[in-house]
Amino acid sequence: MGYGIEALNVYAGLAQIPVPELFAGRGLDPERLANLAMHQRSIGLPFEDPVTNAVNAAKPLVDALDQADRDAVELVVTSTESGLDLSKSVASYVHEYLGLGRGCRVFEAKQACYAATGVLQLAAGYLASGLSPGAKALVVATDVALVDERAGYAEPATGHGAAAVLLGDRPTVLELDLGAFGLHSYETLDSARPTPEFDIADVDRSLFAYLDCLTHSFADYRLRVEDADLRTTFGLLAMHTPFSGLVRAAHRKLMREAGASARQADEDFDRRVQPSLEFPARVGNLCSGSVYLALASLLSTAAIDEDVRIGLYSYGSGCSAEFFSGVAGPDSARAVRAMDIGGQLSRRRELTFGDYAGLLPENLRTLVPVENRTVDVDAYETYLPKDRALLVHTRTKDYHRMYEWR
Repeated sequence: MGYGIEALNVYAGLAQIPVPELFAGRGLDPERLANLAMHQRSIGLPFEDPVTNAVNAAKPLVDALDQADRDAVELVVTSTESGLDLSKSVASYVHEYLGLGRGCRVFEAKQACYAATGVLQLAAGYLASGLSPGAKALVVATDVALVDERAGYAEPATGHGAAAVLLGDRPTVLELDLGAFGLHSYETLDSARPTPEFDIADVDRSLFAYLDCLTHSFADYRLRVEDADLRTTFGLLAMHTPFSGLVRAAHRKLMREAGASARQADEDFDRRVQPSLEFPARVGNLCSGSVYLALASLLSTAAIDEDVRIGLYSYGSGCSAEFFSGVAGPDSARAVRAMDIGGQLSRRRELTFGDYAGLLPENLRTLVPVENRTVDVDAYETYLPKDRALLVHTRTKDYHRMYEWR
């Protein structure tokens, strides 16, 4: 019996700004657009927060379950850099608004952009242990962007939204290679969120840490997995994607270390990696959901007509990293394409730079704890889809956040 991802979905908000528009509005050097390799960036609206993003990503997965399978979900974990409270987890809201049963472990995990993978591996190990036969786990990586002009070139690359992963013993999307992983972690301050309104980043330190951890986590994978070879073991690759240009550099580094020429690396990138970047280039960095956005992109856009082993790289600042793998096939591609993630991205409303700048002051307050607050959802009614209900944040009363379906 295999274990792994049964279902996967992404919610990336209702609005986007073309990255060239953002570059022009900020006066950024257009020569750097090519390296960033970003086309659009998802933008949050004032009624969207980590809870709404998580619930709107996970709801289609939960709605597709029959009652027995819903009752089998006994672990709900959110991974986030966008916590709403120093004690109460985002997961408690998510569990409530998804209507899941009370016989459930509910908590939140934090390790920058790595946390969802850490939870996924721990959950998969628990499911495979057989201690609770037939159990399922729901892991949702959810974040909001707190960047403005202070972020420089990180502003156009920072995404908004959530990726939801349902784990169990019917791994239609990805059957994990249990025990096949490589780890590398150490302390470094390459990025942090010291206040609810501001991110900081040491860009150079972060890029070098990402590349260093990739080399060492894959080396650790090879120590654990006999005869593992970068060029022959994996038919496809998906990586944590802060921006697509970094993934290209990371792939080139690994291929060079594997003895490939520059031409071979470029050809291999187009074949095994580029399909994973289609969605990230339209969303931005989804933090711990980023590698699962890349996986969704890969399964939605690559030609998959037989079983294929996928190598995945997850990195989180601070830092912690893992290289792991699993097997997908034609059914995997069909299951993810049925979620119509690409279609949802195409239906986002396009913002001008003026629209975007007008939203920023309110969006930067998203995580700030206040005793009482009312959110004017009606002012953004035209952004809401007509074909489905979404959860929105409407108000805060006595520090308790309130939500409604609209």
